[in-house]
Amino acid sequence: MNSVTKNNPPAPTPVAPTHSKKPKRVCVAYSGGLDTSCVIPWLRETYDCEVVACVADVGQGAQELVGIEKKAADSGACACVIKDLKQSFLTDFVFPMVMSGAVYEGRYLLGTSIARPCIAQAQVMCALEEQCDAVAHGCTGKGNDQVRFESVYAALAPQLRVIAPWRESSWNLRSREAMLGYLAQRNIPCAASATKIYSRDANSWHVSHEGAELEDPWNAPPEDLWIRTTDPKSAPNEPEEVVVGFEHGLPVSVNGKKLSAVALLDALNDIGARHGVGRVDLVENRLVGMKSRGCYETPGGTILMEALRGLEQIVLDRDSMRFREELANDFARVIYDGRWFAPLREAQWAAIQSLAQPLTGEVAVRAYKGSATTTRRRSPNSLYSQAFATFGEDDVYNQQHAEGFIRLFSLPSRIRAMLGLNKVFGIHNAHTSGKSGASR
Repeated sequence: MNSVTKNNPPAPTPVAPTHSKKPKRVCVAYSGGLDTSCVIPWLRETYDCEVVACVADVGQGAQELVGIEKKAADSGACACVIKDLKQSFLTDFVFPMVMSGAVYEGRYLLGTSIARPCIAQAQVMCALEEQCDAVAHGCTGKGNDQVRFESVYAALAPQLRVIAPWRESSWNLRSREAMLGYLAQRNIPCAASATKIYSRDANSWHVSHEGAELEDPWNAPPEDLWIRTTDPKSAPNEPEEVVVGFEHGLPVSVNGKKLSAVALLDALNDIGARHGVGRVDLVENRLVGMKSRGCYETPGGTILMEALRGLEQIVLDRDSMRFREELANDFARVIYDGRWFAPLREAQWAAIQSLAQPLTGEVAVRAYKGSATTTRRRSPNSLYSQAFATFGEDDVYNQQHAEGFIRLFSLPSRIRAMLGLNKVFGIHNAHTSGKSGASR
């Protein structure tokens, strides 16, 4: 199954960009927030064009979508198209990422990064369906998202003009107050206030928090920052165990019950959030070169990643595990950098699928006071043999065989010592000094 690429749009007919002309119809990646509410009227005034608002539902929550069509119309959009991506976001993007083991810089589970190619792909499809000749986004010139969006545009529809208002000299809305004033002058309603506590991005996989006091890395995250998970100190005093089932590396069940991708992650999110699982405070290296601080909440995802790693422990051999770990680091960088629709990612995905073929089984994970820990695992493809691993008496492993293995394994060290080459490496040979190593 190639779940990652099955929803790709058809290859566009090569068309040379014609960016010297003003766009007639622009498709905007629209969230209903302050930034994109300003982008729509700005595009109309700057280019005298029609604007189509494309809304991507990636599980950010129904409350964020309430009244969004009216918001878009009030801002000046000629149409508002809502794309329900909740299922495809998980099956085509998130779960393949989980299968790979990708984690950026050791801790970030890539919640925003993995959503961007899904959203941008839907925007391109919307632009083509609505006969737009340009696409636009509200990303700033400092962040990673501008690269992620525009890399997808380039890969899927290079004939479309790209408009990034924050990078244009005529965009002078550089503060929250300026944006609110801009909308007020045009009688465009906006629920945003002059005080913005945090910049947040949410989807079914995670919610991220940036800005405000987090910009000083010496400030600890305040408790009112977290909105999806319980404070681990206030979490239940009794642990909760959840059993996750996998088929070929893809999660398929929770506690023995087969579930759709959306229902499965919802169930794990509920359990993880209740026990304070999945909080991360990280200073990361952005693609554009600067460091930034983000706090992330990924409760169900943390359980899911832990469960699959537990399954790998009994199924993958040592060399396969080592390769998977190296591949995961590279895959995480590809996702973070916005190169989902690139030949490199396709090649990596082929290897990931191959490694995942035997990853079928069940893993029990204990959620407790902010932690998610594998406690039990089983698989029909397990390489673990109690007969070989036991510390008790056995009839299947002759321990004397280890002597020959060790002599061959350590042969290079023995030859180097016999030739007196250890001194090159600052190692003092006991047999040449007449002293034992223990006496020094």
